[in-house]
Amino acid sequence: MDKTDLIVLIGLIVVVFLYMKRRVIKDFVSELLFAEEDSATTVSTTSRDIAEVVNEHGKNYVVFYASQTGTAEDYAKKYAKELTAKFALNVMCADVEYYDFETLNNLPDSCIVSFFISTYGEGDFPDGAVHFENFLSNCSSTDLENLSFTCFGLGNSTYEFFNGASRKAVKYLVEAGAKQIGEAGEGDDGTGATDEDYLSWKDAVLEELKSRLHLDERKEKFVPAFKLEKLESVTEKTSLGEPSVQYLPSNKLSYNSEGVQLGPFDLSQPFLAPITKTHELFKGGDRNCIHSEIDVSGSNIKYSTGDHLGVWPSNADEKVEQFLKLFNLDADMIFDLKPLDSTIKVPFPCPTTVGAAVRNYLEITGPVSRQNFGSLIEFAPNEEIKEKLTVLAKDKDLFAKEITSKYYNFADALYYLSNGQPWTTVPWEFLIEAMAHMQPRYYSISSSSLSEKQTIHITSVVENNPNPVDSSLPNVVGVATNLLRNISLAKNKESTDSMPVHYDLNGPRNLYQGYKIPVHVRRSTFRLPTNPSTPVIMIGPGTGVAPFRGFIRERAKMVEQQDNVQLGKHLLFYGSRNTDDFLYQEEWPEYSKKLGSAFEMVVCHSRVPGQPKVYVQHKVKEYAEEVLKLIHEGAFLYICGDAKNMAHSVNTTLVDILAEGKNISKDEANEMIKMLKTTGRFQEDVW
Repeated sequence: MDKTDLIVLIGLIVVVFLYMKRRVIKDFVSELLFAEEDSATTVSTTSRDIAEVVNEHGKNYVVFYASQTGTAEDYAKKYAKELTAKFALNVMCADVEYYDFETLNNLPDSCIVSFFISTYGEGDFPDGAVHFENFLSNCSSTDLENLSFTCFGLGNSTYEFFNGASRKAVKYLVEAGAKQIGEAGEGDDGTGATDEDYLSWKDAVLEELKSRLHLDERKEKFVPAFKLEKLESVTEKTSLGEPSVQYLPSNKLSYNSEGVQLGPFDLSQPFLAPITKTHELFKGGDRNCIHSEIDVSGSNIKYSTGDHLGVWPSNADEKVEQFLKLFNLDADMIFDLKPLDSTIKVPFPCPTTVGAAVRNYLEITGPVSRQNFGSLIEFAPNEEIKEKLTVLAKDKDLFAKEITSKYYNFADALYYLSNGQPWTTVPWEFLIEAMAHMQPRYYSISSSSLSEKQTIHITSVVENNPNPVDSSLPNVVGVATNLLRNISLAKNKESTDSMPVHYDLNGPRNLYQGYKIPVHVRRSTFRLPTNPSTPVIMIGPGTGVAPFRGFIRERAKMVEQQDNVQLGKHLLFYGSRNTDDFLYQEEWPEYSKKLGSAFEMVVCHSRVPGQPKVYVQHKVKEYAEEVLKLIHEGAFLYICGDAKNMAHSVNTTLVDILAEGKNISKDEANEMIKMLKTTGRFQEDVW
């Protein structure tokens, strides 16, 4: 045998060996690929150049989201997942905050970009998308001529500038030469139709994309975006539900020389603040409203009067148990997630346990999406349930009647379909990706940064209402408001037996002992005029009065601290059901003593036996002459509270007052209202 034959023989032996050991080798390579130290999973974080990242990872479709509270992010990820499952596209889904866009026009010709954009405040882009807005607004007519895009906006039609951010984005993109595919979608949270608005838009856009890109649709099948690895033991790096990785035992928090914890405190890291005082505000009946005072002195958190406080809740014991039981999940199972695509990030701190994820990271009690029903079909326990799922996923009206109208959460809905039987065939990986992830709940701050520098007050009505469709079904309960009530009762050593749900108040590794909750401050444009002599008109029924309590406390402290302060008229319209739920009833006379004629409070009640229902818009109309006079004097107007009914009715009343008082048409009066909002003299904090 000569040398050449020997080399060939050795080569054949190697090939046969590799073939026989292919699975072992594959597993070994896979372990290397997903090792913590592997730089492949962090490549995308080293560059903000969007074209570079797309080309480096071979992407042929990009889904961007600009999200304020996480809703746009959830929809963007759903959309990206469907594109991958249906059409085998190599999709990148990313937050606009983490990329620069100067090379957006350099994406491959065949690469489509979809934008999911939430509107925040008065037609504004989310905080993390300001640089994206600046880029778009400064583009010239040919800067994006190679770009093809779709857009879905998320907004609330009760605001004046409905979907203002997404509309501006589309305008800028088209003006820069980009080519729009299909109509822009607009989700309307004001009518509760966001999910159906999205599905209608998505179905239409996918038809256009199929034609444009010559896509072959295949049967949808769930493909995990992460590799799940089961672990044997909990370590200091294992999350047990900590709100961020900074609170893991393996990490160190930052403090200054005075022992004050350093932020920044935001969506990526909250501050664990103790609730120092808390009590019930309602005086009777079957409703509850909790006043909470939160101490942030252990941090470098600063707030301004009118800002919002983000409270990071956890799920209630009863809801966690229901979810675990439905899917036959082992709460103690420890697992880690490794992205199968280096442009994807893990959705919550890992490694962790199933129980910690269900309690702290997954939104298990939110509304059910019809799209989720469609994706569940392949995991249906039997053919009968599969048929039910298929029908409900396709029939919008039937889904609304059978699921949405009953306020079912995900577990409720599936138990209903299976007659109480568990769903043991649904993979945990699917649930991680299908369920929305827990987001902070935001409350208008009801204290003043001038009088309470390191204490933040919030006012929260507890959501615990009978099911409107079927009284035999469980009550509809809020996550954060019931948590705040649970803390209030426990701290004041009162019984919690009346509560529909209960919470683990100690938290992961006892982090929340001492009645602490994770919080951060979200900046707001809801501000008093800088000149105290400027008149102010405030309209806020129910908990809508919260920021106005802060405003009035601010003015009272200012008068206390400064001599000869000239205050303009501060006129507050407040409404409640009756005197039992008249919030801070004992405080307002004290403010009147301090502020004198500069403060006037007009109160009305809507549910006093034997008396007509009177709402704030009726009182505003009754004070039309005074309201018009103050507007002429340059007054700032503020509305806080229910967007769908109250805010709309008040806006209509103000249009009527301007039209009659100025002898102009309602269209002209409406334009005046728009101008006041555009210039910042009319501000709304509504939900």
